[in-house]
Amino acid sequence: MDLLQIVSVEQGDVLDSVCDVLVLKHAQGFYGADGVVASRLSVVEPGLSGLSLPPDKYKLLLTEGTVSAERVLFLGVVQLYRFDYGQIRSFARYALKILQKEQPHVATIAMTMHGIGYGLDEQEAFLAQLAGIQDAYQAGTVPASLKKIVFVERNKGRATRLKEILREQFAAPAITAGAASEQKPHVFVAMPFSPEFEDVYRFGIQGPINDAGFLCERVDMAHFTGDILERIKTRIETASLIVADLTGANANVYLEVGYAWGKSRPTLLVMREGGELMFDVKSHRCLFYKNISELCEKLAKDLKTIPH
Repeated sequence: MDLLQIVSVEQGDVLDSVCDVLVLKHAQGFYGADGVVASRLSVVEPGLSGLSLPPDKYKLLLTEGTVSAERVLFLGVVQLYRFDYGQIRSFARYALKILQKEQPHVATIAMTMHGIGYGLDEQEAFLAQLAGIQDAYQAGTVPASLKKIVFVERNKGRATRLKEILREQFAAPAITAGAASEQKPHVFVAMPFSPEFEDVYRFGIQGPINDAGFLCERVDMAHFTGDILERIKTRIETASLIVADLTGANANVYLEVGYAWGKSRPTLLVMREGGELMFDVKSHRCLFYKNISELCEKLAKDLKTIPH
């Protein structure tokens, strides 16, 4: 079975995705694209914004032209802060099983990618979702008429990266993402999620961390409800390294650094030149960078000394 003939990545807006069924999650609330689509559908499905959908329960709706998809499947999952790589893999597998039962004649399915909006490793999260699709095909639990599964990604740069992952890494006979992700070495990144830091994270930090063989994760406190501190603490406690960008003196970043030190985790501080270190971190080594390229180069050099 060659899923490269079935799965594709398209850059675009999920609202405009023409397909038989658009598959989305309900993580005990709506987030991101899930929330945008739910808002559109509330015109034909009043009360959808207050939907209660326990894990593994689902709701399949006709869109009546509110979005380009003919139908939308909302599949209930655990709270967002618990929706990890294994959950993503299970989500993809179960969604296809549901559609085999409810829509056996479906030909085209669209999905969004999960995990990156709240800090999971981009590549690992995508591979976990692909692995769930692979699991469904191997188990024979897919709609009989299914011809195409499209990942719709609004961010042009990310869409390009996902296409590359699909081409280069899906050739492996088995995907461990989602099954063994929690045991893989990871680096926890403490930095603000604000737009001005996105290129710093994607190109200055995530790139060299992935190239060094680590998963790259961060957690956005503002994105969650529930016991988000437990996830932050767990991922810090098990990290091979914590990279903290102290540019802008963000209070949450300093809090995460303090917790990492309290747990004796190796920590690397970085800051854009011109910034000022606060409190007791002034006595600690910090990599100052003029631009993203310099940060990438310096971080790559330091990562060579970190054991997996």
